[in-house]
Amino acid sequence: MDLRLLAYGLTGVVVLLDRLTKIWIQHNVALWDRILVIPGLFDIIHTENSGMAFGLMNEGASSWRTILLVGVAGVVLVAVAVLIWRLPGRMPAHQRFTPAALGLILGGAIGNVYDRAVQGSVTDFLDVYIGRHHWPAFNVADSAITVGAALVALELILSPAERKKV
Repeated sequence: MDLRLLAYGLTGVVVLLDRLTKIWIQHNVALWDRILVIPGLFDIIHTENSGMAFGLMNEGASSWRTILLVGVAGVVLVAVAVLIWRLPGRMPAHQRFTPAALGLILGGAIGNVYDRAVQGSVTDFLDVYIGRHHWPAFNVADSAITVGAALVALELILSPAERKKV
C-alpha cells in the first residue's frame, strides 16, 4: 500500500470526524452545557477556545491573535504535508508508525485551523476529570494530534538500536 495514500487517507478521516463531531456539538449542546457520560470521569461540554492549546492566549478579542495562530499552524500544516509527500515507498521497521502519525497530526491540525480561520475559535467538548481536577476540554483534532505525537515519541523511544543502523 502506498504510504502517502495511507497518511493522507487518515488525514481525511480525522478531518471528517472532527468536523462532524464539532457540528453536532454546536447544534445540539448549548455553550457551557454539560452532558454527564461517566460521572466523576468524563463529560461532554460545549466550549469555544479562542486561544492556543489549554486555553493559553484565550483572553481578549484580538484579530492579531487569530492571524498569528492560523499563520503558525499554516506553516506546520505545510511542513507535515511535505513530510508525508516525501515518505518512501517502504518504511524501515523502526519507523512503521510514521505515516499514521503524520496523517493524524495533519488531520488534527487541519481540523483546528479550519475552526480558527472560519469562526475565530476552536470548539472543544471532551471533558476528562477526576473529582474536581479537570484536564482542559479538547476535541477529536486535539486527540489525533496527541496520538500522532505519541506514536512519533514511541518510535524514538523503542528503537534506538535500529536508528543507529541507518
